[in-house]
Amino acid sequence: MLWKTCCIIHVMSWHPQYRSSKFRHVYGKAASKDKCYDCVPITRNVHDNHFCAVNPHFIAVVTECAGGGAFLVIPIHQTGKLDPHYPKICGHKGNVLDIKWNPFNDFVIASCSEDATVKIWDIPKHLLTRNITSPKKELLGHVRRVGLIEWHPTANNILFSSGYDYKIMIWNLDTKEAVISNPVKILDAHKDVVLSMSFNTDGSLLATACRDRKIRLIDPRAGTVLQEASYKSHRVNKVLFLGNMKKLFSTGTSRWNNRQIALWDQNDLSVPLLEEDLDGSSGLLFPFYDSDTHMLYVVGKGDGNIRYYEISPEKPYLNYLMEYRSHLPQKGIGMMPKRGLEVSACEIFRFYKLIPTKSLIEPISMIVPRRSESYQEDIYPLTTGAQPALTAQEWLNGVNKGPLLVSLRPGSGAVNSLPQFPEPEPLVKTTDLSQHQDRGGKMLLEGMQKSSEIGDNRKQLKVEEKLPKNEQMRLSNGFDIFECPPPKTENELLQMFYRQQEEIRRLRELVNQRDVQIKQLELELRNLCTDTGGY
Repeated sequence: MLWKTCCIIHVMSWHPQYRSSKFRHVYGKAASKDKCYDCVPITRNVHDNHFCAVNPHFIAVVTECAGGGAFLVIPIHQTGKLDPHYPKICGHKGNVLDIKWNPFNDFVIASCSEDATVKIWDIPKHLLTRNITSPKKELLGHVRRVGLIEWHPTANNILFSSGYDYKIMIWNLDTKEAVISNPVKILDAHKDVVLSMSFNTDGSLLATACRDRKIRLIDPRAGTVLQEASYKSHRVNKVLFLGNMKKLFSTGTSRWNNRQIALWDQNDLSVPLLEEDLDGSSGLLFPFYDSDTHMLYVVGKGDGNIRYYEISPEKPYLNYLMEYRSHLPQKGIGMMPKRGLEVSACEIFRFYKLIPTKSLIEPISMIVPRRSESYQEDIYPLTTGAQPALTAQEWLNGVNKGPLLVSLRPGSGAVNSLPQFPEPEPLVKTTDLSQHQDRGGKMLLEGMQKSSEIGDNRKQLKVEEKLPKNEQMRLSNGFDIFECPPPKTENELLQMFYRQQEEIRRLRELVNQRDVQIKQLELELRNLCTDTGGY
């Protein structure tokens, strides 16, 4: 009996039942009826696309329209029943097949249609009062219907479009022309319809899934195919770059028509790293990846389920977490960018589920259960912001740059560009403020200048004596050069910047405490002199 108990303990110690993960208990929460969008005439088109695009200001959804194609743009907070006469964006002559918001301008949206055109629309900041029929720009290049569009993730005004003419076209929208007929590049590497497009983090590589069942990895500027997967037992529908993991994720069907997912090494597409059958349903699987939390969501079209996994760089690579289930099937799905989430509720992802049977759009929040109401920094690392890292011409000239990152901490403000750290200077030096462009450095110097105006030279010397020399050099640089090396990447540089901001805040508090102590000592000295004079 004792031997059996020892064996059981031994086995359990080597095979733990649970993985340690802060996202193990993430759950999906559907919005209440008053927070949904009701009476929305969602499209009945059978094209395999999301049919929905979301940003922090608007939700756009492809709609049913008599004659031509149209979509609705609804303010994100305008929930409840939609007016049946609500204005539409209806300039296309054929059904709208895809819509995408500009990642760097929340008031610009692109649409593509069966009429073989791509149109760029300006959305007014005020409430729509009439239909919009005139686009800002019209892109004419495809000879057959256009099924997919994608904005470049880091370069401003670069748009990719894919049509049923088997071509992917790259458009530069940094021009004054209202009608653009010549794309800057045409990728002619496919022999059938492109079903999916996905960029890596800096937009230097493009992954495509094609109806010929092949995954291709393409250099979009050179137009060359770098890798090609022709794995027979996985018929791919959608492909997705997994951030900086150097891996691709695809959804499709197996030889036995089961819905299937597969994970690929970016540098070797001959055989998948992992292959897993999910179920026997016929609906498409839409993958979504959150590079901040390394969580992968797989949304089934035609059912109400959302499976989610955690991606790890080592085997087994794909760790199943949970599944959100609903009896209402989704036709399409939209995704809110990270900067539009409610961080006070520990919301790490938000879907907008299209339910045409009920003419309903239902938000679904993915939440990490936490008791504390304070900002949870461990689940909200720096994330992609709304500022482009490159101009269109810079990217076309061959420059690669990762996205500019922002903090989701309330009140932190956006980081529009990489911070420029000031040159090392003595801690109490307050002259020549014009040379300091960095906001943090300027705050520090202004705080020091204020303290020097309150106190006299002796107080300054006293504060300076309190801090050791190596501490002064360390804090003026924003990080300890003896304890950690200088940053080598943009992410490390931004982390150093926020660390410096925190150090500046602490220093200002220290200076204020010193001022209070000095005033108290002066008051005590004055009282002591008064008492002595009385005697």
